[in-house]
Amino acid sequence: MAPSVEKKKWSTTKRMIVMILLVLLLIAAIAGIKVMMVMKMIAGMKPPPPAVVSTAKAAFQEWQPELRAVGTLRAARGADLALDIAGLVTKVNVQSGDEVKEGQVLLQLRDSEDVAQLNQLAASAALAQVVFGRAKQQLAAQAISKADYDQAAADLKAKQAAVQQQQVNVSKKQLRAPFAGRAGIVTINPGTYLNSGTTIVTVQQIDPVFVDLHLPQKNLAELKVGQKVALKLDAYPGKPFEGEISAISPKVDNDTRNVQIEAKVANPDRLLTPGMFADVSIETGAKQRYLTLPQTAVVYNPYGETVFVVRKKADADKAAAAEAKKNSDGKTAASTAAPAASQGPPIPPDALVVTQAFVTTAGTRGDQVSITKGLDEGAEIVTSGQIKLKNGAPVTIDNAVQPANSPNPTPQEH
Repeated sequence: MAPSVEKKKWSTTKRMIVMILLVLLLIAAIAGIKVMMVMKMIAGMKPPPPAVVSTAKAAFQEWQPELRAVGTLRAARGADLALDIAGLVTKVNVQSGDEVKEGQVLLQLRDSEDVAQLNQLAASAALAQVVFGRAKQQLAAQAISKADYDQAAADLKAKQAAVQQQQVNVSKKQLRAPFAGRAGIVTINPGTYLNSGTTIVTVQQIDPVFVDLHLPQKNLAELKVGQKVALKLDAYPGKPFEGEISAISPKVDNDTRNVQIEAKVANPDRLLTPGMFADVSIETGAKQRYLTLPQTAVVYNPYGETVFVVRKKADADKAAAAEAKKNSDGKTAASTAAPAASQGPPIPPDALVVTQAFVTTAGTRGDQVSITKGLDEGAEIVTSGQIKLKNGAPVTIDNAVQPANSPNPTPQEH
């Protein structure tokens, strides 16, 4: 019986192995069918539409090298006027905003007592003058002594000095303009009692005006007295003001390492007011030609600045092949072409694609940036929509809306 039992066990094991193999084959068949169905679905899917971007062509423009800073306007001469004595106001001879002349009486305090005393002292001085004249004649006739003559001369000088002192006291009751200029807001009225030192009115000489600004010490060699400056103020958009450097500070600030510059600007129309700030530009050197793009075209990365160049697919492939041949033996082109073919349906040769390129920038001017290396004139560069791009991605161009590209932009609220 032992051989028959063993034969029966072997037959059962054999059947189990066959069943397992059949199950595995069934699973493999189902998986294969599913994979074929997925691949068929992927092959039937349409590729995503090309990204929509705006572009601009790199072109040479002339740039005027210049230094820029924010300056503060200051009057050529200005003062807040006050009296050094107290008193009651009797007359106010100036109104707000008046143009005043040098020496003009702007305000008068009550001075009747002082004037009366001045007249009294003037009469005494006149009498002393007569007495001195008589003493001089008598001395010539030897009718009086030399001591009496000296006494008359000293009395005359003392009374003349008293008149001068009283004239000063009378003048202190008057507020006069120390220079020609424009008066500020006047709030004092007749009948007001003023304490000494109370500010009465401000007078500003505002033609010309000065502009104070600061520039880094590295730019000191580019500056000189008489150099032209241009001002722009948000109060007068589109209206330029011109002047020239009138002084350069002989020392550099120890804390900021900046040097103070003073510029003089004519102000015949009285449009510029002390205390205003202005954007100041100073032209330095001759004009230079730079390949120019909108600033939005450049993508700033930690590893460098890049742009996306738009080309036809055939031209992009030729450029990539030429670059690969230059840098290696041609294996790079083959290795980069193979993955592109496996990523989806082939891109037509006349379709537009982007190629990422490294560039070197030199500086900015308004909304523009200058390119010194990495691009050729006429290259079409993506100016918006870069965030969804990668090297070799197809694109379509829509330039209905363009980014700002002005060398001298103005605030949008203007």
